[in-house]
Amino acid sequence: MKKLFSLLVAGTMMLGMVACAPKTGTDSKKPAESNKATAGKATEKQKDDKKPAAGAISLKLWGSQDDQEFLNERVKAFEAAHKDKKFDIQVSVVGEPDAQTKVLEDLDAAADVFAMPNDQVKELVKAGALTKVSRKNDLEYITKQETGADAFSIGKDLYAFPFAADNGYFMYYDKRVLSADDVKDLDTMLAKAAKAKKKVHMDIANGWYIASFFVGNGGKFEVDDKGVQKVNFNDANGVAAGEAIKAFAASPAFATGDDNAMKEGFTKGTLCAAVSGTWNAADLKKILGDGYAAAKLPTFTAAGKKVQMGSFAGYKGYGINSHSKHKAEAMDLAMFLTSEESQAKRFQMRGTGPANLKVQQSEAVKKDVALSALMEQQKFSVSQNNVLGSYWNPAGAFGKAMLDKSTESVKKLLDEMVKQIQQPATK
Repeated sequence: MKKLFSLLVAGTMMLGMVACAPKTGTDSKKPAESNKATAGKATEKQKDDKKPAAGAISLKLWGSQDDQEFLNERVKAFEAAHKDKKFDIQVSVVGEPDAQTKVLEDLDAAADVFAMPNDQVKELVKAGALTKVSRKNDLEYITKQETGADAFSIGKDLYAFPFAADNGYFMYYDKRVLSADDVKDLDTMLAKAAKAKKKVHMDIANGWYIASFFVGNGGKFEVDDKGVQKVNFNDANGVAAGEAIKAFAASPAFATGDDNAMKEGFTKGTLCAAVSGTWNAADLKKILGDGYAAAKLPTFTAAGKKVQMGSFAGYKGYGINSHSKHKAEAMDLAMFLTSEESQAKRFQMRGTGPANLKVQQSEAVKKDVALSALMEQQKFSVSQNNVLGSYWNPAGAFGKAMLDKSTESVKKLLDEMVKQIQQPATK
């Protein structure tokens, strides 16, 4: 997943568009999804070339390789629920990471309904590729019974039907070392970890994770009318967050590195907690065994006050092709695929973190240790819709400076970071 993050960040830095976080815009549990999508192109062409039945409403539906069984089952259920119409629905493999590229290659040939990550919405809307979600019942369902509406909105306009809300991060911990109360506060965690001769892991040289401190303490991501990134990370609250990061990195109970380093630390018993996401759930459950546990991110101390850590949240949804010849039926299908019933079925079949609020509160989801923690952290998360490519490298550089024990003042380092972040993209 981290490899995919690097590729996405590099791409977005070139385009100056919204950056993909390590897991946003991908099947977070499948780093190689993009390769799978490429491998599925023959399948896609074969199905798209199939002639629709006479008089049938022909729709194309794109989704990831791992979603094919789920999608085919749901399509049959959709057709059974709409016997008043005759449908010919072709399901093909195009993973979420590749949706934008494939759709913009040829809008007329693209699917009527396609799965996409929320960080592609701006570019697709800019290209005129998405249809607004405008029907009253659809809007009421998405805005009142789901999370993720903001993530797929540009201004007041909504452009997708959310179906997944599992791309974010939280705290894994070993409950044999730390209690549920211990992990509520970072200072407590570090003290208990040091006492147990263990460490708390976080990749603070990664802009995706380090944003937790700034967002938690009032940091905002905005884009001005010229398309330039604006942040307030060098104001008083930002400096307090920066000082907290510095203190965290200086703790003897602090550890950092990528996912492999984190898993190695848990395996060797040198770690008792780490910030990560659902893509590592299976591995960490196996490594920690009876000690496996997870919770929302803890509070931290900023200027003498306890502040809840924030985070980024990534969503997936179904977009409707603006060139679809059957927009109403395409929206009916997207609505069906994202219904409470379908999201419960998707969780059952795929383990996908639902966007539907009722499904999030179901016993089945609550029993999933990682997803339950993610859903709790989601209350303190922000979308990446207003995060441009100019943010990632300067933020990572600030984190690296904290790791390197820079002698420069936090304020000066943050001033430089913000200056770089807010630099207009060169054409």
